[in-house]
Amino acid sequence: MANLLDKSKTKNLSKPNTKNLEDKQTKQLEMSETRAKKIKHSYQVKDAENSLLLQTKYGDVVIEMFPNDAPNHVARIKELVRQGFYNGLKFHRVIDGFMAQAGCPRGDGTGGSGHKLKAEFNRIPHKRGIVSMARAMNPDSADSQFFICYADCPWLDGQYTVWGEVTSGMEFIDQLKKGEDPNGMVREPDEIIALSVISDI
Repeated sequence: MANLLDKSKTKNLSKPNTKNLEDKQTKQLEMSETRAKKIKHSYQVKDAENSLLLQTKYGDVVIEMFPNDAPNHVARIKELVRQGFYNGLKFHRVIDGFMAQAGCPRGDGTGGSGHKLKAEFNRIPHKRGIVSMARAMNPDSADSQFFICYADCPWLDGQYTVWGEVTSGMEFIDQLKKGEDPNGMVREPDEIIALSVISDI
């Protein structure tokens, strides 16, 4: 094609000079719309507005949410995510073969955002990869804490609000540091590096 440059000519073209920029400056370089779209599409989600990217030190985890089954929970999770609430919080309770729990700002399972949610129990079964809301004895006591199932947990069905499912990266959840006591509390737990709504990326 006439508009394409020969290889010999492209060698002589100057490259953008970002080598001597500090890390801070390179982070400020604008990302093209095309590249941003490519990144979003690489996660292959059905609905980017109702999908989350959970970053761990082991790798990226994609969670697709269920706004039709738990609309108020999904709306609240997105609100907290967009506030940066979950960034840096720990997977404080992790029980091998059962579940990994996070979302407590105190890091011990006793804290939340201060906004309780009315239960939205649904028919989605608690199977491997399901993301569900943690709560106290009161069914309407869920706040910000959630757990990801390592295996099928049918005894939880209809008792906790299922609001999402891990659709990729479950192998990274498997690598989270496990608790040593029967309650699953973790010493020096792994953290959520960042949690983002994929449409915002």
